Amino acid sequence: MAPDFLSNIDLFYTNEPVVGNLLKIVGEEVHHIKDVMRYNVDDIIYVTDGKGSIFKATIKSISKSNLQCSINQTYRYNNPFDNITFCIPRLRTMDRLEFALEKCVELGITNFIVFDSIRTVIKGAKIDRWQKVLLAAMKQSLRAWLPTINYVRSVSEIALLPGRRVVFEQSSSIPFNKFISKPDFSARVENIYFVFGPEGGFADEEIAMTKKCSFVKLTDNRLRTETAVITAASLIAMELV
Repeated sequence: MAPDFLSNIDLFYTNEPVVGNLLKIVGEEVHHIKDVMRYNVDDIIYVTDGKGSIFKATIKSISKSNLQCSINQTYRYNNPFDNITFCIPRLRTMDRLEFALEKCVELGITNFIVFDSIRTVIKGAKIDRWQKVLLAAMKQSLRAWLPTINYVRSVSEIALLPGRRVVFEQSSSIPFNKFISKPDFSARVENIYFVFGPEGGFADEEIAMTKKCSFVKLTDNRLRTETAVITAASLIAMELV
């Protein structure tokens, strides 16, 4: 980030549109600003719209559910990860999935799909909960892009998405770090879906659905799914940032 943003600032979020140089914050974020963090009128705060902008603003008024600010300065940030989607299977425990999501956001990943596989033990979506995890991670890591997350019921739905699908497979002869070092990867010429295998591996029917995908190897060792996800995010961040 720009030198103005040091690790000792607090970042807040609003999805309200900017009108002129006025910024409005509503909902739970107001409680967090005034009751938890104890900001008052005339204090300076930093707010992101989750669409690439961070505003340095002065608080002008505070009510129970509404906070008005005037914008002093606007910072714009590109998203070098906007064509990348991490497709992560539901894991056995919610904590492990949420940990992986949190760390990926800290590293810059902004698009996620959670999917059920045939061998997934716990199925179903927790979109509202996952969105809260992503929002908190964005603010904590001082990011300007609010991550998106979607849920699909099977690998077959991912196979239908437009773009390139890359499956992590330990038997692949193509190292992941070489794949992401190719010029066409950093050029962001197409959407890329990185598909991580579930605990216990893909079923035969799912493997058949991935025949048209690219395959890459992350390491020579077997990793837990959440470890593989975070490792891949780290390598991509080092390549693109």
